[in-house]
Amino acid sequence: MELKENYIISLFFMVYQYLLNGNVIKTGDIICTTDGDENLLPGQFWRLIGLLIPGDVDHVAIYIGPDGNFIESGPNGVIEFSINKNIWNAEKLTKQRGPLIDKLYGIAYPFFNKILSIEEEYFMRESIYQYCLKQIGKSYNINFLDSDTESAFYCSQLIYKAYLSIGINLNSSLNITRLPGTEIIVFPEDIWNSSYHIKV
Repeated sequence: MELKENYIISLFFMVYQYLLNGNVIKTGDIICTTDGDENLLPGQFWRLIGLLIPGDVDHVAIYIGPDGNFIESGPNGVIEFSINKNIWNAEKLTKQRGPLIDKLYGIAYPFFNKILSIEEEYFMRESIYQYCLKQIGKSYNINFLDSDTESAFYCSQLIYKAYLSIGINLNSSLNITRLPGTEIIVFPEDIWNSSYHIKV
C-alpha cells in the first residue's frame, strides 16, 4: 500500500525516480564523480585537475528527472544533460557536458533518514528541482571563495545553494584538509560527507 501511496503523491509533485548503474535515485539525489579516466587521453588531463581538489569526490551533479535528466555546473556553466541506458559514461556525454571526463564514484542521498512526511519530502525535492531549473544558463563561478553568489555557480555550490533554499546545509567541512582561508569553499567532498552515501 505504501508504494501505491508514494506513486499517487508523486503525481502531484515533480519528483521522479531513475535507475543509475543499478542504484535507485530520486529527484534531488546527487551523483558524485572523480575526475579523469586513465584509459582516455583527455581523462588523464582531468585526473590531474582532480588531484587539486580535496577528498575523493571531485565533481557533483543533481538528478532532476524525468528519465535520465541531470543538472550540473561545469565547464559550460549550469546545464541540463541526459544519460541514456541507465549507465554513467562520461565519454558519451561530452557533446552535452563539454570536455569534462569523470567516473561515477557514488551517490549521495541527503534525504535519507530525515524525519519528514512523504508530502514534506516530495515538496522539498520539487523545490530543489525548481531551484536548479532556474539556474540553467548561468556561467561557471571561478571565484570559489564566493559561495553565496547566485549569479554564477561551481558544481558543489549549485547543490549547496539548492539545498540551503529548503533549509538543509550540505557544507559539512568534515574530514577535509583545507588551506587557511578556504573554509568558505563548499567542496564536492563536503556534499558527500554531509549525506548518507554509497560508493558504486
